[in-house]
Amino acid sequence: MTHEAVQSYYGEVLQSSADLQTNACCTPDAVPAHLKPVLGKLHDEVMARYYGCGLIAPLALEGARILDLGCGAGRDVYALSALVGESGAVVGVDMTPAQLAVARSHQAYHAEVFGHGAPNTAFHQGYIEKLDELPLEPGSFDIIVSNCVLNLATDKAAVLRGAQRLLKPGGEMYFSDVYADRRIPEALARNEVLYGECLSGALYWNDFLTLARGAGFGDPRMVESRLLTIENPELERRVGPIRFLSATYRLFNLAGLEPDCEDYGQAVIYKGTVPHAPHEFVLDDHHVIETGKVFPVCGNTWRMLAETRFAPHFQFIGDFSTHYGIFAGCGGASPFNGLSPTVPATSGGCC
Repeated sequence: MTHEAVQSYYGEVLQSSADLQTNACCTPDAVPAHLKPVLGKLHDEVMARYYGCGLIAPLALEGARILDLGCGAGRDVYALSALVGESGAVVGVDMTPAQLAVARSHQAYHAEVFGHGAPNTAFHQGYIEKLDELPLEPGSFDIIVSNCVLNLATDKAAVLRGAQRLLKPGGEMYFSDVYADRRIPEALARNEVLYGECLSGALYWNDFLTLARGAGFGDPRMVESRLLTIENPELERRVGPIRFLSATYRLFNLAGLEPDCEDYGQAVIYKGTVPHAPHEFVLDDHHVIETGKVFPVCGNTWRMLAETRFAPHFQFIGDFSTHYGIFAGCGGASPFNGLSPTVPATSGGCC
């Protein structure tokens, strides 16, 4: 699918979210209560030209510098601009002039409504596959977000490589997108409606994990997910047995994360100090850390907390001096599992 086809779909065919033919371009979660007042202050035109739902907003954003890939008319940019505060900044990138025209026309309005002395937002027209061609400094962003946009990219590996290049060490890419349970046939990938509806451009989930690791994001972490229901009989007929998943992932820019979860006898204690998370901290779909409780972690999880903006909110126990093997229940399967000294694993071997 070409950039021109996507630009046409989002700049001309769609005039509001009501024009979408499926619910695929939609984040998996409802908007948290603390974000609803922020969305309520956004300009009506910006809200009308938003083609999704939910809001991609991780915690602990005060003072952060954020990049929004595929920002459209700027809804998420402006919401995040309130969350980062006057000391932070949010930059949006989009390839569709019609969308960016709406976004840029409301910068002063949102600075005023959020009480900022000057706009803390900026917008660039360009392709997310070619981030190196934009005036963006390498290693200058704390967080990169995108909301159901990666599936629209013509070169998804280039998007991930470009994002990794722009992130600071310890920064993260936090984004929602659509994934398929198998690779999409070429004939479907050429269908402009299916592509524009975030379906036929979706990555096979395992290919996504491979691309993410290849771009330098070791140990991708899924935060939440839900199966998609297309709810359009004609489009359902076209995609046949292919199933789709909407999922939020976080990818940390931490060099040297291990391929599996390794056990070094470490643990953390969450202090309950991240705003809007007094009782527990959710790192991903299998790390929900209660306040004040000793929580054993693998080496990768330790680093995701100790070497990122989350470090001040945790107490850390242990170090990397002693390795105990695979982290039970989290790492890869050990070949020693289920064996006994009297039952050999195979009939062959080097002895």
